[in-house]
Amino acid sequence: MSDDNQDHKASAAPNEAAAKGMSGTSASPPLPALNFATFIFSLNSSALVQLGMMDDPLTGKKTQNLPLAKQTIDVISMLEEKTRGNLDANEETMIKNILYDLRILYVKEKG
Repeated sequence: MSDDNQDHKASAAPNEAAAKGMSGTSASPPLPALNFATFIFSLNSSALVQLGMMDDPLTGKKTQNLPLAKQTIDVISMLEEKTRGNLDANEETMIKNILYDLRILYVKEKG
């Protein structure tokens, strides 16, 4: 075996360990099923944190970043536009309601 192969195996070991750590074997609760609704709810939660409506999960504090909130709202709006005609009635209603609520909150916070 060449030195290059040994170096590659040595550098791959930390990546393999990291992958095992991400395989769900830790004591953390299972993640929700990944579907369109959970994806949009995740973006909604991010926007609410950015608007200062929810505590940042990393800091435990409420902070506001209105430009980032606007960008997240715009991403959800883009997804609504690009998925038009491909959503079921519940998904369509959900995304419309989330966008309406976020836009109202954004305008209120923007002043």
